[in-house]
Amino acid sequence: MNAIKQARHFIESDPESDGAKTLAKLVLALESAGSFELGSLYKLDYPRFGLAMDILQEWRLDRYYAGKAKLFDLSMQVDSLPPASVQAAPQV
Repeated sequence: MNAIKQARHFIESDPESDGAKTLAKLVLALESAGSFELGSLYKLDYPRFGLAMDILQEWRLDRYYAGKAKLFDLSMQVDSLPPASVQAAPQV
């Protein structure tokens, strides 16, 4: 099971716990490119800390793939453009 799915299950199972709140804040900060207090990760128990690190890894990988997909889409659009008209050189 991937880290994002594990985090969702953990947060759903105990949404009032400090660990669930910390992981939820981490996810919200990642999604919004907002700030996150790194010190709160050290308050997590070891398994949840590891889960937070895995979330960061997966999030970065997903961003890479999203960026790659956007580049591919743009490349397809550019490739389908009609050829630019050839302008004759000005005669002197």
